[in-house]
Amino acid sequence: MHSVSLPQVGTFGAWRDAARTLLSAETPPEDILWSFGDDSADLFGAKIPLPKGDKAVTASKQFISLANLVIWNRDPERFARLYAVLHALQRDKGLLADRGDPRIDRLHKMAKEVSRDKHKMTAFVRFREVSQPGANRRAFAAWFEPSHFIMEPSAPFFAKRFGDMDWTIFTPHLTAHYDGAVTFSDGVTKPPLPEDATEELWRTYFRSIFNPARVKVKAMQAEMPKKYWKNLPEADLIPEMIATAQARAAEMAAKAPTLAPARAAPILDRLHSQQAAKLETQDQFLIALQGCRRCPLWENATQPVPGEGPLDAALMIVGEQPGDQEDLTGRPFAGPAGAVFDAALEQVGIDRDGIYVTNAVKHFKFKPRGKRRLHQNPNRDEIQHCKWWLDLEVARVQPKLIVAMGGTALESLTGTREGLLRRRGRFEQTQDGIPFMVTVHPSYILRLPDAGLRAEEEARYRADLALAARSV
Repeated sequence: MHSVSLPQVGTFGAWRDAARTLLSAETPPEDILWSFGDDSADLFGAKIPLPKGDKAVTASKQFISLANLVIWNRDPERFARLYAVLHALQRDKGLLADRGDPRIDRLHKMAKEVSRDKHKMTAFVRFREVSQPGANRRAFAAWFEPSHFIMEPSAPFFAKRFGDMDWTIFTPHLTAHYDGAVTFSDGVTKPPLPEDATEELWRTYFRSIFNPARVKVKAMQAEMPKKYWKNLPEADLIPEMIATAQARAAEMAAKAPTLAPARAAPILDRLHSQQAAKLETQDQFLIALQGCRRCPLWENATQPVPGEGPLDAALMIVGEQPGDQEDLTGRPFAGPAGAVFDAALEQVGIDRDGIYVTNAVKHFKFKPRGKRRLHQNPNRDEIQHCKWWLDLEVARVQPKLIVAMGGTALESLTGTREGLLRRRGRFEQTQDGIPFMVTVHPSYILRLPDAGLRAEEEARYRADLALAARSV
């Protein structure tokens, strides 16, 4: 029986090296006793040194990625399970693709548990400031109780996110420290962390963003399980907010303005024109947009998403509508399409902070599909109702050039989306005489299945943005 004791820090690397050595000697899984940390006693006899072998060992990137999650699972058999599958893969290269195999299915479930636990840790760690005499930087500490051994693989996230401060995260298994570099020490019991004045500010913010009309207790507990509540400063507000949600939602509905009948649309347009003249400041504009009821899209959206950027920008970028992430954050181009957009801007030398970025439609239109919200294109009426806000933004910014990205933006500016690809890269004028240029929306690039075609479209998209930048 070969005994392998793995350390608490560097567990994956140690397991990988040991597994490679054992496989090279063709050691069967049943001849290995794996242990972790201090749990290294061999109950079945004396320890035997790892054997020497010369057999070539291979492991796919897919298996390595899977193992680098499974290895942090709390299952005491995780090392043996991984080695058994790796041993079998040397004979059956296609085994990992067989999700019907109970061994493979179990590994994927363990990996999913770890991924979810890592996500919860990044969401629910709450730092408190601690005194650090003589230090040049502020220091913070936090206590967290993960379900699995995830402190080590989660530390790089916190180092990147909070690299401008010193911090310590205590867990029962392992403690991570950061002062420019990450180090680890043993786990501890919950330490007496000091009170933090900013927690009351956070509680106030948490209460203010709570929407009683959208309460779904089971969904909330699925994302914020009760086991984390005891370490969250805002958690003691939740029972009271849930208990009063129905009454508060009814109160909000009673105070909401009612919609005029469809035949009153011309009257509403004149009224909105009068209102537009009163929206002189950005704060007045944002407050008015929050109360927009011009079309039904506001009913299911989390919030309207206004444009952002300097009001004297020479270049205005108009997208189509907010997506899932934009709806949650309240910022345009904050999701996957926004990542493509930001990368293209950087590559052609456009500073996003120097341009005005907005969407033709301000509310997210979607169709629920389980826990997901699938994007739906706004119809003509919704585009026309929201055009009032876009026209107001154009009038306030008065850009030298507008870039219309996608069919919805083109339809809002011109009344039609026909011939978008044919008109791409061409300069036209709005009815008010403002020059605009047409290009595709970044989401169009993301939907292309062929990698080669996607690369070509990204290059064309960058060229369109570069042309727009040279023209202002």
